Amino acid sequence: MRAVLDLSLGAFTLVAAGGCGGADAPTQSSAGVGGAGGAFTGASVASTSTGAPSTSASVGVGGQSAGAGGAGGNAPACPPAGPFDGDKLIAKPNQWTWVDVPGAKCRDGSKTGIGVRLNPASDKVFIYLEGGGACFNGTTCAISLAGFNSAAFGAWAGTVGKLGIFDPNPAANPVRDWNAVYVPYCTGDVHVGSVSDQVVPGGPSAQEFVGYENINLYLKRLVPTFSQASQVLLTGVSAGGFGAAFNYDRVASAFCPTPVVLLDDSGPPMADTYLAPCLQKQWRDLWDIDQTLPPSCSGCTGVDGGGIVNYAAYLSARWPESRMGLISSTHDSVISTFFGFGHDACGIPLPLSGAAFAAGLDDLRDNYLASSGHWGTYFVNSITHTYLIGPGFYTTKVGDKPLTSWVKELLAGQTSNIKP
Repeated sequence: MRAVLDLSLGAFTLVAAGGCGGADAPTQSSAGVGGAGGAFTGASVASTSTGAPSTSASVGVGGQSAGAGGAGGNAPACPPAGPFDGDKLIAKPNQWTWVDVPGAKCRDGSKTGIGVRLNPASDKVFIYLEGGGACFNGTTCAISLAGFNSAAFGAWAGTVGKLGIFDPNPAANPVRDWNAVYVPYCTGDVHVGSVSDQVVPGGPSAQEFVGYENINLYLKRLVPTFSQASQVLLTGVSAGGFGAAFNYDRVASAFCPTPVVLLDDSGPPMADTYLAPCLQKQWRDLWDIDQTLPPSCSGCTGVDGGGIVNYAAYLSARWPESRMGLISSTHDSVISTFFGFGHDACGIPLPLSGAAFAAGLDDLRDNYLASSGHWGTYFVNSITHTYLIGPGFYTTKVGDKPLTSWVKELLAGQTSNIKP
């Protein structure tokens, strides 16, 4: 269901394991107020066995967190995020259901939506952002999906929707009984764009790079639906991993004070030495990334177009209770190929060598992630690209640590750095 070459510009994994807000979040003196993340109201209902809606309105997660700061203490307020006032999602329990979301669209302008598998017995939910290449020149656009509808979802649900992290059967799957949300990828902008009618150099015209806007539309439905969630996992592979990290701040704000875990598979945001600033600039200009980056992340935009790697540190400071985790092969053949478009000052593409890619991962871990104290990393000596949605989720083991065990620990707030 995905293009052979997936791009994840820089998916980093973050977990807000408790607190809300950070360096940029205001504080307020209140008796046990965890913060107001917006007016999360919904006029419809959650899953029922019959699919019939209830008539009662619901008030969602906004922030009535009793005792969060102690009586009369200074509690960190949830950053503004909302309002998320859409209807709750309705679906038959424990089966994949497609939901058209008005306004959401793919890069060819066609309508799209999300898939959900609701489990009324669980108060936890994971939101998965799909990968599948990126559209920034004629070659990459040709292998990046331009549309995704209910028919495409039906095929996906019958195949990929039963594998890896989506498989509800293996006891080793730490999210096997969670509510599941599938966000398809058809915008070609790694879920970060907010610009219409773009012309791709050497590629197609009239492109709708609106992945960032789509996420906002989805949140209007997801926040009311899971207003009582005890934990949220925001994850994705490749392009979806970067998209999850890029959208983490507003998703964490939207669900605050509910803990949000952000898990990336195969999308390391390497430093400019490895991810060329000229290539970052192409993405910024085409997808209008600088308009969707948080304005206070000054280090995220270098004068030469670089600096994306600094977003990791920005999120760590903003969400100081976070935990982070990055899964990657040390010689990922797909990401090294896409990073190679920056070779020769974005002249003649040449994939990063295995040694250069491994060095970039080590640099990322040692110089950008480790100092925060929030990060965990799981590096596999392999060329494999992505692990969460295939059999590798259960068979991968580095030393004596299975990947599923590492993910389970991360969800529990425990981080470790695993390497070959």
